[in-house]
Amino acid sequence: MKVRASLKSLKNKPGSQVVRRRGRVYVINKLNPRFKGRQG
Repeated sequence: MKVRASLKSLKNKPGSQVVRRRGRVYVINKLNPRFKGRQG
């Protein structure tokens, strides 16, 4: 999982979802799990 300042490029990938958990913003991707990320 990458920790990034901005998830804009990750959320544009096909199959990605933006999820908020415990005050943090995550991108999870079932189609291609390589594109997981957390903001902050």
